[in-house]
Amino acid sequence: MNEWFSAFFAQSGWFGLVLSLATFFLARTVNQRSGKERINPLLFATVVCALVLLLGDIDYEVYYQGAQYLDVLLTPATICLAIPLYRQYTLLKKNAVAVIAGCGAGVAAHMAGCVLMMVLFRMEAAEFITLLPKSITTAIGKSLSEELGGYGAITMATIMLTGIFGAVIAPAFLKLLKITDPLAQGLAIGTSAHAAGTSRAVEIGEIQGAASSLAIVVTGLLTVIAAPILARLAG
Repeated sequence: MNEWFSAFFAQSGWFGLVLSLATFFLARTVNQRSGKERINPLLFATVVCALVLLLGDIDYEVYYQGAQYLDVLLTPATICLAIPLYRQYTLLKKNAVAVIAGCGAGVAAHMAGCVLMMVLFRMEAAEFITLLPKSITTAIGKSLSEELGGYGAITMATIMLTGIFGAVIAPAFLKLLKITDPLAQGLAIGTSAHAAGTSRAVEIGEIQGAASSLAIVVTGLLTVIAAPILARLAG
């Protein structure tokens, strides 16, 4: 039966695209009709797509034949995040010190967490290095990990999981800590959950989206500076 499914979907070049969009918009529809975010669309789509591929014994290459069209749209979608950044330029410029301090604190906390994990789990240097870029974008993180001696593929997986997890828990976590300032909310999300979190920040508000977009850049630069230092110490 699984072989039949795999063969059937292999004939369709749109399978991955249809599956990804259907699961994502199904979650969005449930949230809109209920008036509450009961399901995170990104997490729901990821889990359902993975289950379909596993249960149907469908090769990832078959799925990617259609999903590659979404991959092509990733770059222009990321560029679109600059729109709220442009609109809120004056506000962000006025709070430049707070932006740098907030991102710096986030990177420091992230690096400290990685060091703690290395000590607790007795990680090898390569494993430790693999985790260092997990809170920055894939384009920077994968290259940085490989250049320092880490495992690029695992780094990509940790970046994806970090982004999804951050996007899912961010609203509730900010509410729990009673962080109500839009700028602080955006910086917290962008520093910890990069582009996936920023897409969620844009939904929360324009200031949050702009701050989160800027935080991606600042966090990436600070991580590129700090990661080689820690990698050398770990080695």
